[in-house]
Amino acid sequence: MKPLPYGSGLLGPPDQNLVALRRRVQRLLTAALIATNVIGALVVVGLAALLMPAPGMSGDLVRVTAIAVPVYVVSAVVAGTLWGTGGALRTLRWAAEGRRPTDAERTASLRVPLRLTMVQAVLWGLATLVFGGLAALVQPAVVLTELLVVAFAAVVVCAIAYLFGEFALRPYAALALAGTTPPRPVTGGVNLRMLLFWCLGTGVPVAGLVVTAVLAWVRGDVSTTKLAVSVIALGLVVLCFGLLVTVFTARAVVNPITSVQNALARVRAGDFTVEIPVYDGTELGLLQAGFNGMAAGLAERERLRDLFGRHVGHEVAVEAMRTATELGGTVRTVSVLFVDLVGSTALAASRPPEEVVDLLNRFFTVVVDEVGRHHGLVNKFVGDAALAVFGAPAPLGDHATCALAAGRAIARRLAAEVSDGPAGIGVATGDAVAGNVGDPRRFEYTVIGDPVNEAARLTELAKNAPARLPASWTAVESATETEAAQWVANDQVTLRGRSRPTTLASPKS
Repeated sequence: MKPLPYGSGLLGPPDQNLVALRRRVQRLLTAALIATNVIGALVVVGLAALLMPAPGMSGDLVRVTAIAVPVYVVSAVVAGTLWGTGGALRTLRWAAEGRRPTDAERTASLRVPLRLTMVQAVLWGLATLVFGGLAALVQPAVVLTELLVVAFAAVVVCAIAYLFGEFALRPYAALALAGTTPPRPVTGGVNLRMLLFWCLGTGVPVAGLVVTAVLAWVRGDVSTTKLAVSVIALGLVVLCFGLLVTVFTARAVVNPITSVQNALARVRAGDFTVEIPVYDGTELGLLQAGFNGMAAGLAERERLRDLFGRHVGHEVAVEAMRTATELGGTVRTVSVLFVDLVGSTALAASRPPEEVVDLLNRFFTVVVDEVGRHHGLVNKFVGDAALAVFGAPAPLGDHATCALAAGRAIARRLAAEVSDGPAGIGVATGDAVAGNVGDPRRFEYTVIGDPVNEAARLTELAKNAPARLPASWTAVESATETEAAQWVANDQVTLRGRSRPTTLASPKS
């Protein structure tokens, strides 16, 4: 049975799915109860025919057994339905009420298959006493055989009851375990399950073979033919039941592992939202719950990394996770692009704040798009301005080419898409220190040096220049021939705060 999906919150009001689930589970439990008792009766009849000493069951015992077996099976089904199935559904009332179980209710719900097994054990324990008593009254010579036969059948019935109950109640187990990670197996664990499988598929049939041989040896009145038939019949039971139980074992153990394996494949593919229904109260369920906890942690880590990358830039985030986070930096040659809105103070005074924010968002969208497209990093937003770096933190061989191309693309797009927000753009190239600045408790990645100051001063000139895009000729000389051909040299100027003159360059078109 496939477990029903379950969210991380409350179950919510009872709906048609839960009602249908309750009815289906009730039908399955009742059918399992009938089936196990019928199987037990067949085991009793079969083993009795094989193990009864010569001359076999007397006519009186046959008639008594023919009446007692159906009567007892029907009585056991009725008692089991009222006691076992009814008690199980009462234990699972929390699901019918549409709420999450308490810890005590969760533990009790996961132990329902074991409780159903104990009900069957009590019923078949009584059957052992009843049929043994009938044999003692009618044919005392077969009392030992009758007790052994019914006891073997009881073991088979109990093992089958546990397997059927665990299978039928998987949806409730999934509901009970959803969103939790038990510190230890809630039920008996894989060890108990494997023991039951062994009892059903190997222990009981082989014990039957041993008892057959012992009785034949003690009585000495069992013919070779009957002994051979008994051994062959029980051997076939061992083979058939062993195969069946091996299949059940494989499904019970492999299915939870397969679900984890498939979910791991989805995580490797980048899907951190995957969640496995936890429907097993053994160590395998702990494995499923542990995977869900791991996936949730990975999803949270991915969300934080994405958020971190949005704040500081993807390259900075990757570099921060790759290296030790410490203050200081390294000197490297970089290209810097600075872009600043023209007349932003007047805009803020003359327009509503909502319009100013909308303008800034459209303006920064163009800047972020083109800087990213040209392999740069928008290092920071400063009010209505932005500072972009090419060549740090990740090395970039043609950083000057990328910065100049990004400047031309930004100017072109701003003129077309943000015509109500003219901006000045400056591009410079030189040596700067790139690294973390601040305090060990709170720092940021930035670049400090002459090209940053030069780009900022070029932006001031750009606000009054026709193209609004001056660059330093040093940047043009550092670019490739193809990009340099797009620029032309202009006058030399000494920018504010600098002692050396700067040769200006502007785009040809």
